[in-house]
Amino acid sequence: MLHTHLPFVRHPEEEYFLEENWLFEAITETYIPLIRIFDRLVEDGVPFRMTMSFTPPLVSMLRDGLLQNRFVRHINKLIELSEKEVERTGFDPHYHGLALMYNRRFKETKEIFLDRYHRDLVSAFKKFQDLGVVEIIGSCATHGFLPNLSVNPESVRAQVRVGVEHYKKTFGRAPRGFWLPECGYYPGVDEVLKEAGIRYFIVDSHGIINADPVPRYSVYAPIYCPSGVAAFGRDWESSKQVWSSKEGYPGDPDYREYYRDIGHELEYNYIKPYIHPEGFRVNTGMKYWRITGNTDYKEAYRPDWAKEKAANHAGNFMYNREKQIEHLSYHMDRKPIILAPYDAELFGHWWFEGPLWIDFLIRKIAYDQQTVTLITPSEYLSEYPTNQMSLPSFSTWGYKGYSEFWLEGSNDWVYPYLHQAARCMAELIEKFSSHLASGSKKSIVRRALNQAARELLLAESSDWPFIMKTGTMVPYAHKRVKTHINRFHHIYESLITSGTLDEDWLREVEWRDNIFSHIDCARYYLDRKIGRINPARTGKKKKPASHPAVKLKKTVIKKRKKK
Repeated sequence: MLHTHLPFVRHPEEEYFLEENWLFEAITETYIPLIRIFDRLVEDGVPFRMTMSFTPPLVSMLRDGLLQNRFVRHINKLIELSEKEVERTGFDPHYHGLALMYNRRFKETKEIFLDRYHRDLVSAFKKFQDLGVVEIIGSCATHGFLPNLSVNPESVRAQVRVGVEHYKKTFGRAPRGFWLPECGYYPGVDEVLKEAGIRYFIVDSHGIINADPVPRYSVYAPIYCPSGVAAFGRDWESSKQVWSSKEGYPGDPDYREYYRDIGHELEYNYIKPYIHPEGFRVNTGMKYWRITGNTDYKEAYRPDWAKEKAANHAGNFMYNREKQIEHLSYHMDRKPIILAPYDAELFGHWWFEGPLWIDFLIRKIAYDQQTVTLITPSEYLSEYPTNQMSLPSFSTWGYKGYSEFWLEGSNDWVYPYLHQAARCMAELIEKFSSHLASGSKKSIVRRALNQAARELLLAESSDWPFIMKTGTMVPYAHKRVKTHINRFHHIYESLITSGTLDEDWLREVEWRDNIFSHIDCARYYLDRKIGRINPARTGKKKKPASHPAVKLKKTVIKKRKKK
């Protein structure tokens, strides 16, 4: 499973904005390479399944006309740079072939983006879902970290419901699965997912292992929460084998070195037209070196060597899963499921050969063995509708497995502002709910309420505390939180004091933060009772005797008593 997400970064007020490169790099190095691979697999008739999550911020950026135009400008600059590099390296046997490789890749990227999918990459993945080879699951509106937002249950509900609504408008169907941002689960959030029509979600390994009661099959089968929503646990063995740069495949000496880029290596005046307009160096995506070793000494990248390693590593991964399945099957009375979720940007962006590895793996699983089958969580639930009922424990897939990465000294100042804004949002909804129920969609008050909801949702993004913790681009993260909170309170104060808002100012912020412009976001704060979770009832809700979770639980209890 690939989790596909980027924070919403769109700055129409500036011609060049550095953080927009996050999107352009992901398109060039991850999304289009995955599309290229999936297209070839479909054309070759290779059977496969893949589960992917697409968050609303990423989908909104991929479908934004301004950002699409800027990406075309970006890829044209890369094509121009690669052509200059082909000429410059003409007599260099180490780098000339690499310059040709990048030139071909950039031109193919432009062809796929413009000619094959007409700038709409979301339609490509929607096509794969409609073909039945990819299952796309939903996620929160702005990737809010739900455990830390649960102080105000209305915020949790809005994050989930707006995310589901955005999914429906994008993919033309309701999502069956849901990606909790950072796999952040706390007991009771599954009730919110149930209200939104979600059938299953993903948690980290210890969320299942520490569930109450202890799951009979560990992470190798889903469990039903008291709400009836299924939870699938991440398999730590397969995950670590891939994502770890030290112990996993990406650290192999023959793979491409991410941290050496010609944008930082070549003579300044030569590279200046292709870096930041203010003159500081940035990555171009053209990297000529392989990892080589743990020193600064790097040798030239050899694509043929890397390709062979990717094939070998795909075979090794498949072999390990075969042995894992064989061992588990001996001890289980059902087929075990192994769930291996990763950030999508690992494949192609951080690990250049990652998409190639996926291609090799899918083909090997299809033709080189008979033990392992690729499947989606929905298909597994259809095959095994009866599962144990248990309550997962609070957990994330972040540092140390809990909330420390998103709540510590560098970012804890954010949450009092978020919680206060959420309470103010509830006050606005209570006072002006009639405008949402019956007022014109073009009315100033209704537009102001929706924009207030958007600003709050954007401020709640988990990306900002994450960036503050990592220490990269921290001023930008600070600015984004403060900007959205300040805009929210400007709307709040104007509506509370005068009952209206300056339309010119509102039009300006609607233009800048145009995410969810087709959704009445404030409406999802309307019924506060639905979003509120009663801790006293968590885990105590009874199921009818016919519920599959209750059936299996009774079976397990009987077997224990007999033993």
